[in-house]
Amino acid sequence: MTRSQPRRARGTVGHAYSALNLRLALAAFGLVTMTLFAVLAFRAHVVWLGVVCALFALVAVVDLVVVQRRRAARHREQPGARHSLFE
Repeated sequence: MTRSQPRRARGTVGHAYSALNLRLALAAFGLVTMTLFAVLAFRAHVVWLGVVCALFALVAVVDLVVVQRRRAARHREQPGARHSLFE
């Protein structure tokens, strides 16, 4: 069972542990920029930098999946609730 917040987190239902929408936006930005930097690094034949950027892009993808699952769980717990970017 996926919850919108991890167990033993300091947040409550009224006051979330992390701003999921903001985290989603930042992870998407990180994915786009790291993918772009990885492509540019590989084209410039700087393989080690391309690998590092590709690994960071992979971390951003994992974070996107985790955040989206938590947002879906929050939606199931509070159907019809609207959340701003910082909630």
